Amino acid sequence: MGRKLRGLRGRLRYWFDGTMDRGTPALIGWLGLASVVLIAAVTSLVVLFTDEDTEKNGGWLGVVWMSVLRTLDPGTMGGDTGGPVFLGLMLIVTIGGIFIVSALIGVLTTGLEARIEELRRGKSRLVERGHTVVLGWSEQVFTVLAELVEANQSERRSCVVILADRDKVKMEEEIRRRIPETGRTRVICRSGSPLQRQDLELVSLDAAKSVMVLPPVGDDSDTEVIKVLLLLNSREWRGERPNIVAAVQSSPNLAAARLAAGDSALVIDADDIAVRLIVQSHRQSGLSTVFNELLSFEGNEIYPYPAGPLAGGTYGETLNGFELGVPVGLRRENGEVQVNPPMDAVVAGGDEILVIAEDDLLIRRAQTRPDLVAEAMTTGSGGESTPDHTLVIGWNSRAAKIITLLDRLVEPGSLIDVAAPREPAALPREGLENLAVGFRRCEPTHRPSLEALGLDRYRHIIVLTDDDIGSDRADDRTLVTLLHLRDIATRTGTPYSIVTEMNSDANREIAQVTKADDFIVSTKIISLLLTQLVEDRHLHAVFSDLFDPEGSEIYLKPAGGYLTPDAPANFATVIEAARQRGETAIGYRRADESDTPPGYGVVLNPPKGAPLSLRADDAVVVLAETGRISAPVPAARKEPGREGVGAQASRD
Repeated sequence: MGRKLRGLRGRLRYWFDGTMDRGTPALIGWLGLASVVLIAAVTSLVVLFTDEDTEKNGGWLGVVWMSVLRTLDPGTMGGDTGGPVFLGLMLIVTIGGIFIVSALIGVLTTGLEARIEELRRGKSRLVERGHTVVLGWSEQVFTVLAELVEANQSERRSCVVILADRDKVKMEEEIRRRIPETGRTRVICRSGSPLQRQDLELVSLDAAKSVMVLPPVGDDSDTEVIKVLLLLNSREWRGERPNIVAAVQSSPNLAAARLAAGDSALVIDADDIAVRLIVQSHRQSGLSTVFNELLSFEGNEIYPYPAGPLAGGTYGETLNGFELGVPVGLRRENGEVQVNPPMDAVVAGGDEILVIAEDDLLIRRAQTRPDLVAEAMTTGSGGESTPDHTLVIGWNSRAAKIITLLDRLVEPGSLIDVAAPREPAALPREGLENLAVGFRRCEPTHRPSLEALGLDRYRHIIVLTDDDIGSDRADDRTLVTLLHLRDIATRTGTPYSIVTEMNSDANREIAQVTKADDFIVSTKIISLLLTQLVEDRHLHAVFSDLFDPEGSEIYLKPAGGYLTPDAPANFATVIEAARQRGETAIGYRRADESDTPPGYGVVLNPPKGAPLSLRADDAVVVLAETGRISAPVPAARKEPGREGVGAQASRD
């Protein structure tokens, strides 16, 4: 019998402990039950043993009310009168109430603190609609947020939600420090892992407008991106799936990432884009500045514009059909995108014209065609193609791709030398058609080692960051190398251009003192591109074409191929001169402002009718089919017996 009682007592204790584990609501329930039991017991005893006091206080209902008041407020007992039994019972209910109320206050305080702590840790579920979700945290998140804030300036209300495995308060503090003004955009942080399905539910993915998967910092960044894409792809979506974009750092992981993402998500290859931008920038003056402006929401971007009354005409006729805005291509009714299509391509009624403008609200069609200055137009080619001599200083995982891609763009007989402390095992020497590859042993931060390379043999220098050391330390070493290169160029009068990889945009700003021609910060470029695709996924086809050597690319060609140097004209005349060559002109670059921030001489979408004259060393920014072009070296820089010509690039 005793064993059965002990077993029953154990089960009851287990049941009681289980209810206590359910948190604040269960504790409040037990305290409420204790209050009811206490009040019922005291009321019953008063009614049974004090008939006179019961009648005096309004019967048993009155006694119940008195017990409730004394349970909640012990001071109420001070005015009680009656017999000893009645007063004793009222004292009992008062003392019991003191314990119950004290416990209730403690439970409520503890529960409230726990709830506040949960909110502080960012574990509450979001209730928003039409918001943008950013999954992950890295240095790129600040560029992304700044761009989204700029993009949403014209919106009445917008929201960006960040889910990352970091402390919510620390994320918010860092965002306020780096981006103090967010305008009409609310930035909300939630703490949780994007790799956990239950944490993804915190950010209301089903109601989101778009989702961006940021590659985290670390060697396994692509693995984490692929796992997040798998989670998103396997998720059962309630309603329409949002626009999902992501980036992988390593090209071999691209196929796996796209398979994990499915057909509805966009995955871009950060490594490949960085390679293409380095290759294009090292031979095109001002190219990175152009790309930064097109990818950023500050300045000019690409917008679709309904063909409307322009339907039925040709693409060439639309070029000067806008008072504000410069056409760059067409988006056909079936979704096909054509960048710099043939000038005689007919614009259909359901097509959209892709226009470069400061804002979609600022695109305005011209009521009358602008006047052209025909006598200022020229038909020169703008330069003779000759073999290149290029020096690559340093080595990383992108170097082999740079050499392979460069082989497709240079003239036969071109030379590229790699200068590094050790000869890379992956140095490509076979299968190249136009490039001869050499190796020179060099310590990039050691000036005598750089001088021994004979820098006067080269017209282009590419400085690559070291992947084997930390990003900040790699940038520091790059900065020292740049200072040596620029000082050598100044002392010897060597006219080489310098294109430099940087890991951090903050380090790029510091490195501008070196007056290197081009800084390629691939993380920033990828951040800008991801933000553009989050806002309009259809731009993926446009930028894919611009980065693809097989399509139309951005070139900065000598202005002498379009206008007579120093002749009075306007930009509408430049557009017409480019149209006659099958090219689309979108801007120009002034050589004498190449060191002046923030545009470094590059002007996109200028007024078409405003007076304009360009000098011989200025350049016109055009979209043109890929070709092996090489701008001529300025006469003051030419030296007898030296092969290779180049164009000095501009800064990022």
